[in-house]
Amino acid sequence: MGNKNKWWKNAVVYQIYPKSFQDSDGDGIGDIPGIISRLDYLKKLGIDAIWLSPVYRSPQDDNGYDISDYQDIEPMFGTMEDMEQLFAEAKKRGIRIMMDLVLNHTSDEHRWFLEAKKSKDNPYHDYYVWRDGEEGIYPNDMNSVFGGPAWEWVPELEQYYFHQFSVKQPDLNWENPKVRRELYDMILWWMEKGAGGFRLDVIDQIAKEPDLKITNNGPKLHEFLRELSRETFQKGDMITVGEAWGATPEIAKKYSNPDGSEFSMVFQFEHIMLDQEEGKEKWDTIPLNLVKLKKCLAKWQNTLYQTGWNSLFMNNHDLPRIVSRWGNDGKYRKESATMLATMLHGMQGTPYIYQGEELGMTNVQFDSIEEYEDIETLNMYKERLEKGYQPEEIMQSIYARSRDNARTPMQWSGDENGGFTTGEPWFAVNPNYTRINAKEALEDENSVFYYYQKLIRLRKENPVFVNGKFELLLPEDERIFAYTRTDEHTKMLVCTNFTDEEVSCPLLDEWKAGEVWIRNYEDDREGNILRPYEAVIIAFTGK
Repeated sequence: MGNKNKWWKNAVVYQIYPKSFQDSDGDGIGDIPGIISRLDYLKKLGIDAIWLSPVYRSPQDDNGYDISDYQDIEPMFGTMEDMEQLFAEAKKRGIRIMMDLVLNHTSDEHRWFLEAKKSKDNPYHDYYVWRDGEEGIYPNDMNSVFGGPAWEWVPELEQYYFHQFSVKQPDLNWENPKVRRELYDMILWWMEKGAGGFRLDVIDQIAKEPDLKITNNGPKLHEFLRELSRETFQKGDMITVGEAWGATPEIAKKYSNPDGSEFSMVFQFEHIMLDQEEGKEKWDTIPLNLVKLKKCLAKWQNTLYQTGWNSLFMNNHDLPRIVSRWGNDGKYRKESATMLATMLHGMQGTPYIYQGEELGMTNVQFDSIEEYEDIETLNMYKERLEKGYQPEEIMQSIYARSRDNARTPMQWSGDENGGFTTGEPWFAVNPNYTRINAKEALEDENSVFYYYQKLIRLRKENPVFVNGKFELLLPEDERIFAYTRTDEHTKMLVCTNFTDEEVSCPLLDEWKAGEVWIRNYEDDREGNILRPYEAVIIAFTGK
């Protein structure tokens, strides 16, 4: 099953967080009919697929990543008929829908778990991970990602169940072939309905061995993944991406093997963790070291060249807005948003755009913790208060890192609530929506939106973006990120200034005879000076 000509190598994927994208009925919550109403906007942008965060039935303890029924739609998002219509309307526009699959755990309200709790002899009991014990004496000292022990006592069974995330998200037991078969049948059912691909949540944690304190990259992981792929994805022309926080380039070669035995590609997070203080939590930030970022991305580009495939992203529903994080979201918001996009989209891999990224949407700073929604953020605030941190200090970490930065409603216009809803939004809109919104962007030919549109078009028109070999230039330069991509017909330079100062770049002298494909300043100028957050792609073409 070679994947030399796989469509997803040329594709650009757009992630939608449904709750915050577009509300159609005034209840303040984004929904599937709302997404359908914005498909023409996405078609205009030029994307090929939508990664849809979970819309399955769910108690919403962790924003839909706690699924109580894989084969039903959460009523606040709409109905199964709405979902079928979304598949159909997207298809008309040449857009595939990539669904978010959570196969590591279910909700504790899923019928399997409700049955599992009834008795140790129940056929569903072994669908989950249980250990005998005594109340108050945990099987071991493992903690959940969201804080607190990873074990929850069930008095009627005198057993603990294992949960790597919220207490309402019991882990599935992948050692049980019946569990695996149920999941495969569910996936095939969605493929039949029209799903064009899947993003697999925390998929590197399915082969956990809690007694050995192994959560990700367990011994049987790739055996499970190959079976999953064989039984499901390989029966269709799917785009699949595994979320794997523990991936290394060598492991990613297995995930994205060109033989198609596992996934199309993997989400790895090494680059995204570079501005975190070593040995500390994600809330403990340090300034980004550009030299480290370049070397990290170059390693992934070079290791996976012709042996795997990269996913290219800087934003998602779990990450703060990149323009606030690595750019300048004030004076140079537009320039830094487009510079970061140029740096990313020039590399080999499939780019992912998170809703609002194409507008240069920014992080938000609410005045008090009461205005935040995210379970991880609220738990951290409480834990750090107890450890003696000052509230102001904790709020600074939240402004920089909270997942809620990505979850404020999409900014469609300068109208009330940013055009997201006619009702009371489930979560406050970033107050800067009056300046930063889709309506303004579509009326300004020099907007971030049209820059993304042009980048996407360039990728589709020039095979060097897909096939070209990557070479990092100026590896020790602390201000400029530059690299080339080269195939048999084209040599392309991507050159970006990561600072708010002018920087001289002798590379531009060497490339001055080349054709400028895109530049994020309106005027094209001679010389080797890069302006603040300037980005340019220059190419030499010909056999």
